[in-house]
Amino acid sequence: MDLFLQTVINGILLGGIYIVLAAGFSLVFGVLDIIDFAVGEWVMLGAFAAYFGQQYLHVDAFVFLPVVFVAFFALGYAIQPIIFRVVSTKTHLPMLMGLVFTFGLSTLMKGSALTAWGYNPRSLDTFLSDTSLALSIPGLRLFAFVFAVAATLLFIGFLYRTRTGLAIRAAAQDRDKAALMGVRVKDLASVVYGLYAGMTGMAGVLIGAIFSLSPQMGAKYTTFAFFVVVLGGLGYVPGVFVAAILLGLINTMTTVYFNASYSFLMVFLLLFLVLIIQPKGILGRGT
Repeated sequence: MDLFLQTVINGILLGGIYIVLAAGFSLVFGVLDIIDFAVGEWVMLGAFAAYFGQQYLHVDAFVFLPVVFVAFFALGYAIQPIIFRVVSTKTHLPMLMGLVFTFGLSTLMKGSALTAWGYNPRSLDTFLSDTSLALSIPGLRLFAFVFAVAATLLFIGFLYRTRTGLAIRAAAQDRDKAALMGVRVKDLASVVYGLYAGMTGMAGVLIGAIFSLSPQMGAKYTTFAFFVVVLGGLGYVPGVFVAAILLGLINTMTTVYFNASYSFLMVFLLLFLVLIIQPKGILGRGT
């Protein structure tokens, strides 16, 4: 019973990190109609940004969370006009063009990282790395969970409590009608992609602190982001909460009671069943 309870707790804490990873990804799909294949590489770069910052400045890795957000927001804001141009060309398949472009971006990021930093895994040190609380709850995972959920709630608050957030939600529902109402969709798209890159970069810092980081880590988290967003409902941000916690539970349950190598099998099996039974996600609110 103690093992089961510990496994459930670890799964919920892990799911909290997947929330912040997938929330921006979901919004990018809803507003820009882009399935970003580079999401895992944004995670990887966020982890490495904190790692090298820690190596040179000798401070705790979590100090770099706001720095990574600001830096990646600026980077995403700068890159998005290129993506917008690619998907806005005269083509009948804009979503496919976005997928191809971000796949190329992912390959470029991963290849550059492998060339610059090699294949060896690294780790981030934090003041919570070796701490545990009651019920053997790892202090590091608890902090990551609280931070990730708080960041996601602030993000949702921004969407529902500000004029910019209102414009973003309008563009997510119908970009053409939003543009007719005076929303500058092109500029808004840069803000959305910047927020997404910033949040994903912060998720990379949290993941690098809990597990490890390497240039090859991106593919795993791209898969997880797809799973959470599709299971929660494409373009429906609140559904990310339920799907992310479920993913965390699947990962920990499979690792403890079966074998870690079966995690992806269980993930894809559940995703396959959901797509057959409820294509709009488990809450029935997605695209």
